[in-house]
Amino acid sequence: MSGPASSGEVTGDRSPPSSAEVLALAARLRQQARASRQRRALLLAGEAAWGRALADELCRRLALAPASWVSAHSPAGAEALQGRQALALLGQEREAVIFDAHSGFDPDVFGAVSGAVMGGGLLILLTPPLAQWPQRADPAAERIAVAPLSYADVSGRFLRRLAGLVAQAAGVTVVEQGRAAPTPPADEPAPAQAVFDRDGFRSADQQAAVAAVEHVVRGHRRRPVVLVADRGRGKSAALGIAAARLLRGGLRRIVVTAPRLDAVTPLFEQAARQLPGARLRRGHLRWNEAGIEFLPPDELLLRPANAELLLVDEAAAIPAPLLTHLLQQHSRIAFATTVHGYEGTGRGFALRFSRTLDTLTPGWRELRLRTPIRWAPGDPVEAFVFRALLLDASAAEDAAVAAAMPASCRFERLDRDRLADDEQTLSQLFGLLVQAHYRTRPNDLRNLLDGPGLRVCALRYQERVVATALVAAEGGFDADLAQAIAGGKRRPRGHLIPQSLAAHLGLVHGARLRCARVMRIAVHPAAQRRGLGSLLLQRIRAQAAAEGFDLLGASFGASEDLLAFWAGEGLLPVRLGFSRDHASGSHSVMVLRALSEEGRAVCAEARRRFADDFALQLADPLRELEPLLAARLLMRGKGESLPAEPSPEDLAAVEAFARGARAFEDCLAPLYRLCLRVLADGAPGDDEERRLVVAKLLQKRGWAGLAAMTGLPGRAALQDALRRAARAMLGPVNTNCVIATEAIFSQDKAH
Repeated sequence: MSGPASSGEVTGDRSPPSSAEVLALAARLRQQARASRQRRALLLAGEAAWGRALADELCRRLALAPASWVSAHSPAGAEALQGRQALALLGQEREAVIFDAHSGFDPDVFGAVSGAVMGGGLLILLTPPLAQWPQRADPAAERIAVAPLSYADVSGRFLRRLAGLVAQAAGVTVVEQGRAAPTPPADEPAPAQAVFDRDGFRSADQQAAVAAVEHVVRGHRRRPVVLVADRGRGKSAALGIAAARLLRGGLRRIVVTAPRLDAVTPLFEQAARQLPGARLRRGHLRWNEAGIEFLPPDELLLRPANAELLLVDEAAAIPAPLLTHLLQQHSRIAFATTVHGYEGTGRGFALRFSRTLDTLTPGWRELRLRTPIRWAPGDPVEAFVFRALLLDASAAEDAAVAAAMPASCRFERLDRDRLADDEQTLSQLFGLLVQAHYRTRPNDLRNLLDGPGLRVCALRYQERVVATALVAAEGGFDADLAQAIAGGKRRPRGHLIPQSLAAHLGLVHGARLRCARVMRIAVHPAAQRRGLGSLLLQRIRAQAAAEGFDLLGASFGASEDLLAFWAGEGLLPVRLGFSRDHASGSHSVMVLRALSEEGRAVCAEARRRFADDFALQLADPLRELEPLLAARLLMRGKGESLPAEPSPEDLAAVEAFARGARAFEDCLAPLYRLCLRVLADGAPGDDEERRLVVAKLLQKRGWAGLAAMTGLPGRAALQDALRRAARAMLGPVNTNCVIATEAIFSQDKAH
């Protein structure tokens, strides 16, 4: 129970531990931690008052400082952080962190603050008695509770698994309130490792990382570097040091982006330490006439940074399409990401983004920072945290699933009680989610095991997980609550799709229906593009229909590829969010498919309202939406009615515009109506022509903006391109265009 040596068996014939015994034990652990420059964890399992008082005494008697308490009940005078406020410790260093699980065990927070304990320090974890912990109501479980349930109704599978891991983890010593103190762990020789200190760098890896970032600026354009590291390797500090050195070397403006401003606080602080007289405020650093500025990813999507260098930290937590946009817009750019991290996974990032880097910037370079800075290699606390939160979860080996095909896979809805005890399956399943979704976090592991109404589905190939999906049961509200939701008076926790149908689309009855929402879906990278995702959705759909659900739905960041996948399974858009997500730069889209007669009526009405409204929204709140994405959203599904066919008069006007006989402004309305018809029909065509007609005819963008978007020199060239697009649009809708046009011109001449 302690490590690296065993803490010994509890005999049970000794009296409960005294504070003096625990103090001696903690002192021994601290001595070992300092000698090895690693960390140790001490778990005090018992009632809340006992654990808090004992931890406070340990901090005072051992002079543990600086120390932070993550608790709703911290001692007077202590540095106290409650709940998610503790994320402010990211990038900071403490000799001790006291994590009070009586106040709630938030996996995201625990993962973040554990990295703040520096080598030679102690992580002190306060818990209920281990045997009782899974049955205790945990306030932090409120994050995954859904109405009408509260945190007290959430199951304890996650905590049961955690308690089992604690009891056998190296580096974790457990003291239980009602049991004898464990035998102090034996001293072991400290690992031999010289502390690196050269020119202010804390590791050779960090020194190389700084040099690589500097080379991005001083070397050839479009040669980005990607820094990849686990927590505690000095990655963000390296970015800050490099930024400061580049400002001293003459750069004027460096822009930093990340999913959250707090994630790059260490970068700014490190840069400020390197620049005497620098003025630092939140997200801004000024030094003489130069500076470093933070801009969120969604802002950079709309307006490229006018900077000599762009630094992208925690890149794994930013979607690949947005990273691609940043890569295209900035010729000097450095990415950094955490391999096993709170923000996201660098492994999934590497899989998704390396192909893009190879295509757009073949001279890119990856540099891995392996040497820990805050603690010595082999740190047992790091190993425990990785395993407890599955930060090192791995999908099945590529070779083991390379032959997987739909016919050779077995569909299974997993029993979550068994899953909590099956580390191999759990790791493979969570590893898939980590690779596929840029925002998979430790709390998602808890939701997977404990989320109320959640179904965990998988496809197995020879007992290995090759695809998985998390499906949430939503809706089924009574008439009064459905009406209150539609009126904006109630917002029950969870139930995303039924609430959106009522509150955003005005479909009150939609909140009364039962919806199976696919929250996450992932297919093993080595088995993609074989129909496994489609097979998994088909099995989920059949199972949901058999269980009496009315709707199958999903909500995700809109992209052309994802919309095409869901549309292929009959799930079509019914709503697009008006604002972009700050981290992803994407608009959220909601898709639906009916599973019952009631569901068909609601689905059809939702689709009708979307079709009626979306084209108008493109001219105002969605004016900056990517035109090709808009074109994809305008497509009608199989069996859905199309907009009215253009009249002969409309066709004649468009034909006249296409051959230069009429001005654009005179044909604006006929062009608009024809455009809607052609796009709804999903007629094939040139992407650049589709971009142009959507941007001008539907989004009403100005000529100057169109020129910037297309690269065409001005209005005359743009109108020529619109005429070519008009000719292309005429083909799919009117095979008798020439006859109709000639007839109308003949009538005009006769008059």
